[in-house]
Amino acid sequence: MLLSGKKGLIIGVANKHSIAWAIAQSAAGQGAQLMFNYQNERLRENVEELVATMPGAKSFPCDVGDDAQIAALMQHVQQEVGTLDFLVHSVAFAPREELTGQFVNTSRQGFAMALDVSAYSLVAVTKMAVPLMTAGGSVVTLTYLGAERVVPHYNVMGVAKAALEASVRYLAYDLGPKNIRVNAISAGPIKTLAARGVSGISKMVDHHREFAPLRRATEQGEVGDTALFLVSALGRGITGEVIYVDGGYHILGSLAPVE
Repeated sequence: MLLSGKKGLIIGVANKHSIAWAIAQSAAGQGAQLMFNYQNERLRENVEELVATMPGAKSFPCDVGDDAQIAALMQHVQQEVGTLDFLVHSVAFAPREELTGQFVNTSRQGFAMALDVSAYSLVAVTKMAVPLMTAGGSVVTLTYLGAERVVPHYNVMGVAKAALEASVRYLAYDLGPKNIRVNAISAGPIKTLAARGVSGISKMVDHHREFAPLRRATEQGEVGDTALFLVSALGRGITGEVIYVDGGYHILGSLAPVE
């Protein structure tokens, strides 16, 4: 039981297909007690039904675009479990219209929203979680290859993920002396609720399955188990890294991204 007695906060579960939920299952399976957020009332029922299947787990409202809600979430977590050992940040958003057409047409408002929700929110939630990580801890976020290579239709989200990855490195530098590690997992394309906003996601998954060295699509559980490694003592020497869980797709240099 790698996480026996450990307490974690999972931010970003929307439904049973969420990568965040796969991470939660891997962590709970190794003994962790988990706290969750739900973004709004529309998602509350989905999240609460899932949380009810995990002994000792609870969920609270929190939109990561609102600092007051983040502060309230951390207060709830502190009241319930006292301290935190790990935090999982699995949140990203850009307006649908920004994920079609050309990146050059990105609006100022759409750019600001994508960067705020998808990148700055990691900084915001980490800052408020740090006081609860009294014995050190681990922070894990989710990124994608579009941060470093052009993926058609990913557009401003690629820029936001690049900012997220840079934020991981700066946070790792700041928090290392507190024995808090910060890492990102770059997962292959997975058909989650958030991914459906990216035009052509089904073609991306098919392309990945055909050309990735492992010749199969990335599964949520693979990402969950990698996050388990990172938040457990097994990953105690790793910080500031982006770990790829994409069947090796990121090593390829000769394939054009799928249209």
